[in-house]
Amino acid sequence: MTEPDRAELQRLAQLVEVNRERLQALDQQIRNLEGIKIEQEHAMEALQSISDDGAKGAMVPLGAGVQIVADIPADAGAVVDIGSRVQAEKTRPEALEILRNRNVELNGIIDSVSNEHDELENQVVALANRFNEIANGIQEPTMEGQNEVEEAQVSQPIRRPRRKRGTELTLDD
Repeated sequence: MTEPDRAELQRLAQLVEVNRERLQALDQQIRNLEGIKIEQEHAMEALQSISDDGAKGAMVPLGAGVQIVADIPADAGAVVDIGSRVQAEKTRPEALEILRNRNVELNGIIDSVSNEHDELENQVVALANRFNEIANGIQEPTMEGQNEVEEAQVSQPIRRPRRKRGTELTLDD
């Protein structure tokens, strides 16, 4: 194997590894974004399930499997994070609209990251194929050389070393 071929193989192997790590990071990012989307959809469903007349004895989740029973007045709004950890009270329809808009934006981000993932995946496949082509190109001459050596060994009779007279027998005898 020539030095340029080795360097090219190492470079391709490193590129494949780096890009696979990026693929894993993008996969994780997509999963996180989809988790946020599901959470927002659950919040939207909860807001929509509250009657215009309010709700008596509604169970509001606090987290860790704990819920609190509360009465929700007809005119009660919802406190919504409007960005930079700033929260504001909005009417339920306004809160729903904010969540819908976020989900539209989130779908765009998920599509963008998914497209980036697909492009990167195609690049990894192309790099891996190129690596395999170079590796196979290097191995084929080596295999031919080995075949020639094997053929040369087969054509020559196998010689056994001769024993000198007067020597003792060995395990090989």
